Amino acid sequence: MSNAIENIETVLKQHKLSLDDYDHIKKILGREPNLVEIGIFSAMWSEHCSYKSSKVHLSGFPTKAPWVIQGPGENAGVIDIGGGYAAVFKMESHNHPSFIEPYQGAATGVGGIMRDVFTMGARPVASLNALRFGNVMNDDKTSAHQRYLVRGVVEGIGGYGNCMGVPTIGGETSFDECYNGNILVNAFNLGIAKADEIFYGRAEGIGNPVIYVGSKTGRDGLGGAVMSSDSFTEESKSLRPTVQVGDPFTEKLLLEACLELFKTDHVVGIQDMGAAGLTSSSFEMAGRSGSGMIMHLDKVPAREQGMMPYEFMLSESQERMLICAKKGSEQAIIDIFEKWELDAAVIGEVTDTGNMELFWHGEKVADVPVDPVSEEAPVLNRPMARPAYLDGIANVSIDDFDRVTNQAAFEKLIASMEVVDKAWVYEQYDSMVQTNTVKKGGDLDASVIRVKENGVALAMSSDCNVRYCYIDPKGGAAAAVIESGRNVAMSGARPKAVTDCLNYGNPENPEVMWQFGEGCLGIKEACAELTTPVIGGNVSLYNETNGISVFPTPAIAMVGVNDDQNKVLPAVFQAEGNTLYLVGDTKHEFGGSLYMKELCGTVAGTLPEIDYKKELALWELVIEANKKELLESAKDCSAGGAAIALAKMAAKSGMGANVIMNVTDERDVFSESFSRAVVEVSDANAAAFEAMASELGLHCISIGKVGGAHFLFNDIAMPMAQLKDLYFNTFKRVIERDI
Repeated sequence: MSNAIENIETVLKQHKLSLDDYDHIKKILGREPNLVEIGIFSAMWSEHCSYKSSKVHLSGFPTKAPWVIQGPGENAGVIDIGGGYAAVFKMESHNHPSFIEPYQGAATGVGGIMRDVFTMGARPVASLNALRFGNVMNDDKTSAHQRYLVRGVVEGIGGYGNCMGVPTIGGETSFDECYNGNILVNAFNLGIAKADEIFYGRAEGIGNPVIYVGSKTGRDGLGGAVMSSDSFTEESKSLRPTVQVGDPFTEKLLLEACLELFKTDHVVGIQDMGAAGLTSSSFEMAGRSGSGMIMHLDKVPAREQGMMPYEFMLSESQERMLICAKKGSEQAIIDIFEKWELDAAVIGEVTDTGNMELFWHGEKVADVPVDPVSEEAPVLNRPMARPAYLDGIANVSIDDFDRVTNQAAFEKLIASMEVVDKAWVYEQYDSMVQTNTVKKGGDLDASVIRVKENGVALAMSSDCNVRYCYIDPKGGAAAAVIESGRNVAMSGARPKAVTDCLNYGNPENPEVMWQFGEGCLGIKEACAELTTPVIGGNVSLYNETNGISVFPTPAIAMVGVNDDQNKVLPAVFQAEGNTLYLVGDTKHEFGGSLYMKELCGTVAGTLPEIDYKKELALWELVIEANKKELLESAKDCSAGGAAIALAKMAAKSGMGANVIMNVTDERDVFSESFSRAVVEVSDANAAAFEAMASELGLHCISIGKVGGAHFLFNDIAMPMAQLKDLYFNTFKRVIERDI
């Protein structure tokens, strides 16, 4: 192996490694590294792969419960859903690639998360996404570009998911100026497997073959993991070559080939090639087993001429897997993949050296000890400082601003981009393929699928109110866990576990690091209090452009189980004449509220009070009352308060409502106090429902009836035709403005 590298400082800078890192690498190797080895350390020690800035804050997450089969550390987390079946799920970010190249960035995000799930032996059955864009409302260049990004990202997600035959059943799309320079694209996927047939990413058994399967390797995505570990500047547009290109038709073949393979006993371990491609997959598989590996890079199927070892190790070409097989199974595995018209090649074997030894036409081109690459990756305890802006916003109240009538406020809020129906988005996704979708995008609150194999329904919801996270990074992150759990509970399912996508700004900024640390504390607290462990997730840092970081955005995806798939509770009005109840306490709480953003033009104030006991009592009431068939529908109160929750239920159902809510301050109909829900009950079940609420110590009042041609709420009145037009047509009018 030749070791001398000229211009080492320039090479280190290109690989985002410091001189200290270089000294550490020399110590690990006992010599100077060559360029291939520099590339390996650069990828594995990137923020994206090593979590070097976040690791110290991630320890201590609740990860265990009787129903957790696999927590963090594998391709995806796994929970028991009864009847011998398991749900396998995870969420990942694809922010930087999607900003540079929205269609391919979003598409390959969907492809990558699906591979994480089917690598575990599960068939993907449902996808969600959490999308955040900048201001799309104005006539300036920024808003026009954001509208272009919305169209590209949605088309990319739809194109890939629809080709794969996996329904995209929900998610969230929100907008804030803080994302003008850095959109967020978080993809979630869930699969179903038999609980005793889960596959893991391990390479063990001396002499067992290592087999490469899937697409050929090209130069696309080179350095993608390293690119995602830095901030954006004006020059970032030149990074388009670091964005991978997806092929959903190949992925569909890869999925079917893998699922066929899993029915055999040929596999010891299998790993998706995601960020850092062949490097991360081989090192992770060997690392989990404490083994070594030999790989012959000239045997890797190549898509382009003249590729070299460095490129093979760092390419992020899509639709590829690495398999550790049982010795003697090589041809049987190759036959399966060739049947599905995919490449398959034996490229190496498992060793007991503890080293990754790479060969190129018989010559050794790299020799790196496996464990130190992960075990000795830099762990940075970065400086933290409470952001100065918090002092200036804590005491701001809506009382500091001119009053507007509730009617004017309602007209503004119901047409805000956060509230309006996103049919333009979710109608581009096939939500009904596989025929198991019970509650899809646009049906409000959680999305739900049935699991035919065991009769249960799985509810899932992705949530994060970024305004809350801005004014209170810890409380806002806890609120995201609470909100996603509440949405799941509103469908009648019991929340079980979460996966997260922690999107933050530049970790080299002490204020951002403080926000991140506080966010982790909030998630730990909420998940412990609500018994919803974290079973996997993703950290995305450096979401910053030209020195401006995004608001803290810890997206939380919650999954819950409803034991009876025939008792999925809707979130829209069911019948005229039914009584509407408001459950929970309404206070004058507007910190970080939609009202304050839209009517006062600011994000400020103090977070509404969090009370875990009341939250759990609310979940218990809805879940148990639904089991007893006492409820017609339920919807939580979140952005825009009770008025907007009821308006959404009315618009979606096409039925009006007549509501009187007694409040101290007339604006409290828009208050965002936590742990509240609107519940629809028939007269026959009213007494039994009230008794249940009272037993659980919950404040529960009858506030009105479903029905009529108008939406009437205290001093707010709107004809249903106008409400439906605003709710259903606003989004399309805005997003298609430039077309």
